[in-house]
Amino acid sequence: MSLRLPPVPFHHRSAAQSTTAAKPQISSSSRSFLKFSLRNYSSGTDAHTSRKLVMKVKEKLEKDYYSLPTGKNGRDDEELILWFLKDRRFSVDEAISKLTKAIKWRQDFRVSEITEESVRKVAATGKSYLHDSLDVNGRPVLIVDPSKHIPEMFEQAEDERLCVFLLEKALSRLPEGKEEILGIFDLRGFSLKNSDLKFLTFLFDVLYYYYPTRLGQVLFVEAPFVFQPIWQLAKPLVKSYASLVRFCSADDVRKEYFTESTLPESFRH
Repeated sequence: MSLRLPPVPFHHRSAAQSTTAAKPQISSSSRSFLKFSLRNYSSGTDAHTSRKLVMKVKEKLEKDYYSLPTGKNGRDDEELILWFLKDRRFSVDEAISKLTKAIKWRQDFRVSEITEESVRKVAATGKSYLHDSLDVNGRPVLIVDPSKHIPEMFEQAEDERLCVFLLEKALSRLPEGKEEILGIFDLRGFSLKNSDLKFLTFLFDVLYYYYPTRLGQVLFVEAPFVFQPIWQLAKPLVKSYASLVRFCSADDVRKEYFTESTLPESFRH
């Protein structure tokens, strides 16, 4: 899909006028539409139709769910509405149902109150972090090292807060025009003491219900034999995300997902 701008009338100007001419100004409404069109590029629905559906959802939310918060990640956040519409294949009723639950969850979980300081202790274990560089497809990269996860070391609520904090941080680093992140589970060194089916279920539930279509792919790297029965138990619980999982080697990660300069430190040896 390409964006077509209306033709601009040509006016003859003197050389002096040309050298001092001001740069063309784009109105705020035009900038908003252009940004919306770019966000909508991969949806398969034209920008005008999408815009109408977004406004329809927005009006229904204002009428029927006026008590929900507004602003960023609120009921009047048009980018958030578009995100959920695309996830629900532009079904207004389905998008409203899923979006209202997500906004209520954000309130209950107090997502906006989670800070780097509040997750500092659990993050210090190094068991999960946001990589500094994007992958070769321009996606933010979340890396999980389950060998450093001991379920009894922290309350599960602390692990959950770190998970949500990192998801929010990854989404804040999405380049313009990109919508997905890459998840890497580095399973080298994994053993049964690191298994945590309850947390894995929480992770994929959060992704499915509250951050839909944001996870582009999940890599299970060098999965040991003991991980296989755990995955067979987890697979029905992670819903459609099971289709995004790829079992691969560390060498695959090095060759296919990063350049020499962007390769995560843990995969340099």
